[in-house]
Formats: sequence, C-alpha cells, structure tokens
Amino acid sequence: MSIVKETEVRCSKCGAAHSFKVYRSINVAENPELKDSVKDGSIFVWECPDCGQKNLAKYETLYHDPASKTMIWLLPTGNVQASEMAAITNHTKAMGGYRLRRVSDIGSLMEKLLIFEAGLDDVVVEMCKYVTKAEMAAKAGEERAQEIISMPMHFYRVGEHEGQKYFTLSFPDNGKMVGCNIGYNVYEDCLGILSRNPSITPEEGFAKVDSEWLLSIMQ
Repeated sequence: MSIVKETEVRCSKCGAAHSFKVYRSINVAENPELKDSVKDGSIFVWECPDCGQKNLAKYETLYHDPASKTMIWLLPTGNVQASEMAAITNHTKAMGGYRLRRVSDIGSLMEKLLIFEAGLDDVVVEMCKYVTKAEMAAKAGEERAQEIISMPMHFYRVGEHEGQKYFTLSFPDNGKMVGCNIGYNVYEDCLGILSRNPSITPEEGFAKVDSEWLLSIMQ
C-alpha cells in the first residue's frame, strides 16, 4: 500500500511554512493515478500559496509496481538502515522475480520508469550511453574527451521513423538540453556485449545502476 504523511515545508523564495503531502511509499497497483505524477516529477513539486514559487521537495520514497515486479528506492541522502533494506530484499525474493533499483535523485527515478516502461534493460541502456559518449569523445578530440565522458546523459524515449526503431538520449550542450537519436541496433549490440561479459552484473538487492557504476567496471 502507499504510505502518505503530512510534513511541514518552507518556501525557497519567501520562507513561508506550509503542509505538504509526502509519499513514503508509492504502490501504483493500489494508486494508479500516482504513476504519471512520478513519471513527470509533479509528485515532488509544490507551489507556495503565498508567493507562487514552485518548490522541489526531495524526500525518500519506495516506488512499487507489482504488475511489472519493479521496486525503485529513491534515497536522496543515500542513507538507509541495512536491516530495513535486507528485510525488503528478502520479502521480494519470496515473491519472486523482482527488479530492485536504488537511485539518489528524482531525475534518475523518472528515467528508470521511462526505461522500464519502454521494455528496455537499464544496464543495456547505460552501456549504450557509455558507447555513445566514447564515440562523441573520440570525434571531439583530447581536449573535450574527459568532459564528454563525464557529462550527464539520460534516456528520453523510444521512437520509430520509416520503419526503423530508435531511442533518444538527452544531454546538456551550451546551456541547453539536446537530443541524440541512436539506432536500435546500438541497443542490440550492447546487449550482445553484456551477454559476453557476465561480470557486468548489478549487485544483489537494491542495485545502483548508473553511468558512474558502469564506468567503475569498464575502467
């Protein structure tokens, strides 16, 4: 079930205090209306009644989709009791076949939902990002190579053009976000790379699967 509680928040602009509804856990089987609110991030945003400022509320929550057997734990502070994590991990093992992920920011939670909803594997998507940035760095030259390798890159969507499937990755360029369309064959090639390298596997339990994790393995 979804667990909700009221908490006091303060506006980042005028400092006024207001009550805000915080979701400690989100079960989209019981509350399907929350799924879109998580995907677009609106569940974490509140508007100050006094000055109209839109504020971002960063809080811990456990997202649960029983239909896809997916749990994603948003931990902004990165802190959670080991016993609590072990208890939930063991519980999902008993239910069988659950995909468990851990993220540290709202954007990463939103991205995971987009990836899984598209029917993709997030480990393969991270490999696609790695390969794409490596190719961009090689073309840019040594001066910008490290900057490109370390820049944030996010999955945006899957599309199709003239019968050819592709997916879009977004990244910052000169102060604005731009998109890069990648042929679906890249995803299939990366899937092959991972099948030949079984050591590139997320840890058991609530694994953190992101570019930093993959880079630590590839280097």
